[in-house]
Amino acid sequence: MTSNPMHRRTVLGGAAALAAGFALAGCSDGGDGDGPAPEERKKGQKINLTFWSWVPGIDKPVDLWNRKNPEVQVKVEKVSAVNGEQYAKMHAAVKAGNPPDLGQIEFPVIPSFLLDNGLLDLAPLGAARHKDKFFGWQWQQSVFGKGIYAVPQASGPMGLFVRQDLFDKWGVQTPTTWDEYEAAAKTVRRNGAWIETFAPTNGNRFSGLAWQAGAKWYATHGDTWIVHIDDEPTRRVADYWESLVKQKLVKTIPDRQNAWYKDLQTGAITAWVGASWGDALLVGNAPGTKGRWRAAPLPQWKPGGKDFANWGGSTTAVFAKASYPKDALDFAVWLNTDPASIALLIDGGYGFPSAKKGYSTADLDVDKAFFGGQEYSKIFADAGAHVDTSWQWGPGVDTLYQRLGDAFTDALADGSSFRSALAKVQGQTLADLKGKGLKVESGG
Repeated sequence: MTSNPMHRRTVLGGAAALAAGFALAGCSDGGDGDGPAPEERKKGQKINLTFWSWVPGIDKPVDLWNRKNPEVQVKVEKVSAVNGEQYAKMHAAVKAGNPPDLGQIEFPVIPSFLLDNGLLDLAPLGAARHKDKFFGWQWQQSVFGKGIYAVPQASGPMGLFVRQDLFDKWGVQTPTTWDEYEAAAKTVRRNGAWIETFAPTNGNRFSGLAWQAGAKWYATHGDTWIVHIDDEPTRRVADYWESLVKQKLVKTIPDRQNAWYKDLQTGAITAWVGASWGDALLVGNAPGTKGRWRAAPLPQWKPGGKDFANWGGSTTAVFAKASYPKDALDFAVWLNTDPASIALLIDGGYGFPSAKKGYSTADLDVDKAFFGGQEYSKIFADAGAHVDTSWQWGPGVDTLYQRLGDAFTDALADGSSFRSALAKVQGQTLADLKGKGLKVESGG
């Protein structure tokens, strides 16, 4: 039992920076509140909390907490973040009634756990007093109505990583628009390499590209979800990448897997549309290219534009069946605001901190030498300041990503259009949400 169960009743609240009509509704299919009531730790009592996370180096700040807080010991269990495996495991644990006390949950996936009654409302524990420690739009990612369901940890403003040595060798200018990006891709291809891969199974990145283009996949009207996965901005993005694929200007292998890492090392792939946390990924998987990479702003649809989006971004959430929720909240806030903890998280490459204080932009340039001495974090700081905060996530995004991956993979295999893939996913998403008992309409 939780101190403030949600019961999947209609919840009105906000998404992104401007709260506006966020609704979750339906009948419960898990997390029914059975079990022991949460406890208040007695003075001097020693307890243990479990924390599931995939963040690189997360054990170091947790070890620091454990040294400073002998009465509240936190045990980290690493979970795989490949193809949503961590969420499948978490949802299964929620339904089985044995989730951890805390978990690493990305911004887009919070609503899915609310549908399962999986997360604890932290508002009755006084979480709101910590609001001003974090950037407003990131705090709002976990606020629904009067409920607060997680503590923000980091965001992932998007940008472009390029092999500057190869671009210089071939006379390629770093593209500032998507038209220039296509032109650069043609020059790179004439020199026997590829500018990128269109990774069909990476729905997370595709959503970021759609976000940048002005897409609005989810909205609400009263207690009804309006879903429009195939809106015009998203179709524009799909058409663009389909054109690059058909011109054989990009590969179509999955990113962040062995073949892709090999291509980064050898120079077969010369750029990556990534996010702020990508520095650690490149350093760890393409060490032989040290000094050759640079970061640049995400190409724009219009010259001189300032349209950016987020890929990733996560929270530290307290599960509804946490035995000692107040201590779990204290740990979550400390983990994401204490300067020493933030420094250790930055060293591990966890992304851009959600906290307002406790670090400088220069602190984030931990891999400056890898990027030829560039103060590359300024690129992502500027992108983060211009993220479109009107974007709103809806329930079932983890399933949506799987649907997108399957649909794009099928389109590549059978030659059907990317637009048809979007239309297919639109229909599937409507059916998925109706199947959860939600009121839903198509935005098309």
